[in-house]
Amino acid sequence: MPTPALRRAWPACARGLTALALCAATALAQAVQVDLRPEQPGPVIARHIYGQFAEHLGTGIYEGLWVGPHSPIPNRRGWRIDVVDALKALKVPVVRWPGGCFADEYHWRDGIGPRDQRPVRVNTNWGGVAEPNAVGTHEFFDLVEQLGTEAYVNGNLGTGSAQEMSEWLEYMTSDGTGTLARQRRANGHEAPFRVHFFAVGNEAWGCGGNMKPDYYANLYRQAATFLKAPRGNRPVLVASGGNGEDLAWTEVLSREVKPNLMQAISHHRYTLPTDSWSKKGAAVGFPEAQWISTLVVPQKIDANLAKHREILDRNDPKKRIGFYFDEWGSWYDPEPGTNPGFLVQRNTLRDAVLAALHFHVFHKHAERVRMTNIAQMVNVLQAMVQTRQDRLVLTPTYHAFEMHVPFQDATFVPVVLQDNPAYARDGMEMPQLSASAARSADGRLVLSLVNANPRDALELDLRVGGQAARAVQGRVLTAAAMDAENGFDQPAQVLPRPIEARVRDGRLTLSVPAKSVVVLTVEP
Repeated sequence: MPTPALRRAWPACARGLTALALCAATALAQAVQVDLRPEQPGPVIARHIYGQFAEHLGTGIYEGLWVGPHSPIPNRRGWRIDVVDALKALKVPVVRWPGGCFADEYHWRDGIGPRDQRPVRVNTNWGGVAEPNAVGTHEFFDLVEQLGTEAYVNGNLGTGSAQEMSEWLEYMTSDGTGTLARQRRANGHEAPFRVHFFAVGNEAWGCGGNMKPDYYANLYRQAATFLKAPRGNRPVLVASGGNGEDLAWTEVLSREVKPNLMQAISHHRYTLPTDSWSKKGAAVGFPEAQWISTLVVPQKIDANLAKHREILDRNDPKKRIGFYFDEWGSWYDPEPGTNPGFLVQRNTLRDAVLAALHFHVFHKHAERVRMTNIAQMVNVLQAMVQTRQDRLVLTPTYHAFEMHVPFQDATFVPVVLQDNPAYARDGMEMPQLSASAARSADGRLVLSLVNANPRDALELDLRVGGQAARAVQGRVLTAAAMDAENGFDQPAQVLPRPIEARVRDGRLTLSVPAKSVVVLTVEP
């Protein structure tokens, strides 16, 4: 099949095989120029942009992560060793817990004390199954410690109260001699827990209470007033914001709540191939129309984020309020034969490409976007890891995250693209190549590339500050099929592999395969 460059060149080609061959050679020699500009550094890309989310939903906690200390599956104090070790390789910066919609029906006192004496509740949001409360505050912070990460705790505003959240925060953080601190010590943890982030409710516009922005802003101010913690252990306080294209929550909250009470606003945006909640689209076996309809969503997020930033810059010109995308990712029809309330879906190359395109958008808006949390970490929606009994598989999305570890706490570097062709299908269009660069925390110049076209490769001319790059090394994530996946019986179908550049006519060029994610270290 002709490349896009060749197709564009055809109208100017003379008729005849010889002329066409010469024209084709000229067109194929054209390359997209990718010019990194390290002399124009931007904001730091907070490592929390690569955050994770673990909700009490399906097997996202139980079975997928927690098997209990007496399980035959190897575990460390109840947490699966294989899953924890796999996640540690991602350098997970933060984990959001216990929800999600679950958070606004969760009462923290149900999850402390001897596990065999904890009450069993019904998880009304996710499948109507029993919630044993085996994983509570102490267990969560043990997971945080094992991962070497930070804790993002979501408080209950929906069925809870300001008092309940206030007392939970005191239980976790108090270093005094009050009753709640003594209770924590009696339950086995002498020192206070380190709570880095605390959210007042979740999706207040929906499952968290079906509220309107002004009403929630009043409740938020009241609750946040009483969320007190010792100096040195005061969490970032996060308000529940809007979702999708909604701007009203950002407008109201940033105008009505002072930054001393609110340091961040959350936002949720899921990707549905059909844009319909009644029939979202399949995770595998999808047509190319649903490949592109999925991958154009980050473009929409980019445009919407620009509008949120305008609002925040107007209401918070000192940039004290962060914007947290604390739920994002693909959402497909549930896997046939599974409990639809468990949100089980397969994870393919398309998901890895989608994740990388999100990263590029979040990097671009890093001045305000200071945390994001993909939904979710294990077995649910766009998961990093999938488990089945004692088996584990790493998804393509996992590998996209692992490849981008160098971008955590890196400094944004602008990238200028020239001659970037469009990828169009079924009335939708996007740039074929997406790029994002940064100076990593250890000083390396790193470049992330996505070729969204599932059929055509791209030839790149790599430059740094207008000069030819001297050398590159890196890896590529791709596969033969758009819906290639890593299954339990074939766990290595989509893996990062080395990619090589070559010198031609004094230029450093790189061929980027169709439907691929590439991460490079570039030497200027």
